[in-house]
Amino acid sequence: MRKWGPLVAVGLGVFMLLTDVSIVIVALPDIGAGLDMGFDGLQWVLDGYALALAALLLGLGALADRVGRRRVYTAGLAVFALASLACGLAPDGAALVVARIVQAGGGAAMFATAMALLNLAYRGRDRAVAFGVWGAVSGAGAAVGPVAGGLLTEYLGWRWVFLVNLPVALAGLVLARRTLPESRGSGDGRLDLPGAAAFTLAAGAAVLALIRGGTDGWGSPAVLGAGATAVLALAAFLLAERRAPHPLLDLALFRRPAFTGVMLCGAVYSAAAFSSLPYISLWLQSVLGLGPMAAGLTLLPMSAAALLVSALTGRRLAALPTAVPLAGGLAVIGLGGLLQTVPAGPSGWAALLPGLALSGLGVGAVSPVLASAAMAAVPPELGGTAGGALNTFRQLGQALGIALLGLVLHRGLRDALAGHPDTVPDPDAAARALGAGRAVPGLPGDRLRTAFATALDHTLLAGGLTALAGAALVAALLRRRPEPANPEPAHPVDGHPPVDGRPPAPADAAARHRAAGS
Repeated sequence: MRKWGPLVAVGLGVFMLLTDVSIVIVALPDIGAGLDMGFDGLQWVLDGYALALAALLLGLGALADRVGRRRVYTAGLAVFALASLACGLAPDGAALVVARIVQAGGGAAMFATAMALLNLAYRGRDRAVAFGVWGAVSGAGAAVGPVAGGLLTEYLGWRWVFLVNLPVALAGLVLARRTLPESRGSGDGRLDLPGAAAFTLAAGAAVLALIRGGTDGWGSPAVLGAGATAVLALAAFLLAERRAPHPLLDLALFRRPAFTGVMLCGAVYSAAAFSSLPYISLWLQSVLGLGPMAAGLTLLPMSAAALLVSALTGRRLAALPTAVPLAGGLAVIGLGGLLQTVPAGPSGWAALLPGLALSGLGVGAVSPVLASAAMAAVPPELGGTAGGALNTFRQLGQALGIALLGLVLHRGLRDALAGHPDTVPDPDAAARALGAGRAVPGLPGDRLRTAFATALDHTLLAGGLTALAGAALVAALLRRRPEPANPEPAHPVDGHPPVDGRPPAPADAAARHRAAGS
């Protein structure tokens, strides 16, 4: 057990933090009912987690280089456990959102250090085995999240979606303190605190503007203020990165079309493939009447198809020109989104399955190549920076995607309900209620079903078209790189397993650690 203790310690933490990205999806209707949360509040339950991961990955990776990676990892585990307890005991929606943000901070500390810790703990064949097992565990965490969330919500209640983390975190913490070696980087340079603060403010304000714009109107003071804050904070971030001697993100990398294309692919990939799942879950439970467990199983074809394609064809995909799996995978995700569109009226859950499976094929094509393509787009000494930037763009893409698609869903509901003034005198209020999984008094079941199906149509259409547009742009940016992606297999990124069990390409420990998500 001592030999494989580091693998178990790191595997437990990463499995837990990646599962929590998706485990909440099928619990949203019960959370909304239990805490009396509105549509925008439920969006923040998901977006607060994704935003905190995106904002903190780079900074915590740099901090771990200075103070110790095991120290940062174990601190992240402890914070994650305490925040999970706070989520499970949350008395209201605001407390839950704050706890989710803190929870993601702990998750970012684990994600930013896990790869380097494994790399230091093992050598030779043991290292290959460790990375292979960790990749499989990470993929399983992302895949089983909706099913586990449905099982816990249906039989124990939604609070157990968070409370189940406590024994896992405790076991991981004990093992980590006993088995993980400590390591540090060079410690040169100062942390880019101004850049980190400006990035966090810009991302949070942009998401706030998108979420509130759909419910309060684009001319409201809150939305205008959030939008202005986002623009100013983004400008401050760009200025800080240009002046910082050790920036979080080297902006000069974006002069490389290949690097820009891979970052764009990461953001669009997360936004188009995964951001619609919460709204599909609302449709399945609030309109079709499925239980949380059945809703989770309905989403399973996407994860199953992705894991199957990644496992069976990942090595062949990595040998192709980079544009083929990345742009091609995005195009397949887009076609899957279009195929998921639910015809208004009588369609049931089965109408979603072909499109979900097709999107999963696209996810399986992109995921094994994305990280190695990011590192191949820059010189070897910058591979860690590229890996960390990719993880950040993926989380930011998911956060913005949830907000944007939520905006489309709300507008679609409002427009569909506006045609029935006899039963829905206030379409905007009714749209907010339906978006939070609540009934609208006086609205007949057939009109409810048709209105939500129409709105979900628009949402899935927007996601599909975004993926197709992203595929065209990525193909254009990557067309100058006909050579294959980095032949070294990618490390697991956000729950997707590597092509095989070998470690990632960066040559030094600090680079490997940042490639794992710093």
